[in-house]
Amino acid sequence: MTNTASKAQMPAATKPAATGRSLLATAWLRIRKNRVAMISLIVVILTVLFAIFAPVLVAISGQDPNTTNTSPDVLDDFYTPGLPLPYYMYPSAEHWLGVEPGLGRDLFARLAYGARVSLSIALLSTLVSVVLGTVLGAAAGYFGGKIDMVISRIMDLFLAFPHLLLVLSIAPILQSRLAGTNLASGSFVPIASLVIVLGFFGWAYLARVVRGQVLMIREQEFMDAAKSFGTSHRSMILKQVIPNVSGVVLVYATMMIPANITAEAALSFLGVGVKDPTPSWGQMLNAAQAGNWYLSDPWFLAVPSIALIITVLAFNLLGDALRDALDPKSSR
Repeated sequence: MTNTASKAQMPAATKPAATGRSLLATAWLRIRKNRVAMISLIVVILTVLFAIFAPVLVAISGQDPNTTNTSPDVLDDFYTPGLPLPYYMYPSAEHWLGVEPGLGRDLFARLAYGARVSLSIALLSTLVSVVLGTVLGAAAGYFGGKIDMVISRIMDLFLAFPHLLLVLSIAPILQSRLAGTNLASGSFVPIASLVIVLGFFGWAYLARVVRGQVLMIREQEFMDAAKSFGTSHRSMILKQVIPNVSGVVLVYATMMIPANITAEAALSFLGVGVKDPTPSWGQMLNAAQAGNWYLSDPWFLAVPSIALIITVLAFNLLGDALRDALDPKSSR
């Protein structure tokens, strides 16, 4: 009895207090457990670093993306004029990925600088779409009524635009209008036109998704509590609504970046995107098919194609994993 009474009087061992985890922290924990997601994240980070440090890497290789070398010691001038000699066609210590046919420029240097251009266009156009889609979609869902009707009809109008035909029309017009000015030098006009068209006409789908989410969020109790304190509409949208749709926006942005990379490559391949000598992955594909070099030198086509496929696949897989990780109902 004594032992029993003493045990009853002993205080119970205190358990550590449970700590809450935010949605982003939970998502990161899920991504860390997903091997495919982590590999994709590493590939994406390496691709971005490859683009950022392109000048350093190219300086280390000792080459330049615009330096031509058409000497007979590098390019064949008899059997297949312009085709790199066997030593220069494939990776070597001097040219890490070989040289391109026709002009003999270094492939590694052009691939590195091309990554900067392709990723810059994709990121900037995605940023434009995300900002427009999030703000307009949140406003439509929050205010409702006539504002919702007007913004929704604008969404339908933008979704009806044929983007490919639009950029095929706008790029030549901008280039002809700005011909002879300082802005027409280099590839500023094609890059700016791609960012404007891909970004400005790509926000409608995100806005529709955000609108649907906001329609549910505005009925929550915390929204009524914020209104009872006299919070302004602007503060409600920026501090209450948009943070609660950030997960959807983040997933959409991750999915849209590879789509814009592919769109830039396709448009440059068609000749309305980035212009030579400014390198981009799409421009390199265009150069490979323009002279039918892919028939005699398939490596010239394979280098940008492999880089494009790996980058787009990594972004898509990361986006899929991020969508599952941010889904509270997901069992993965």
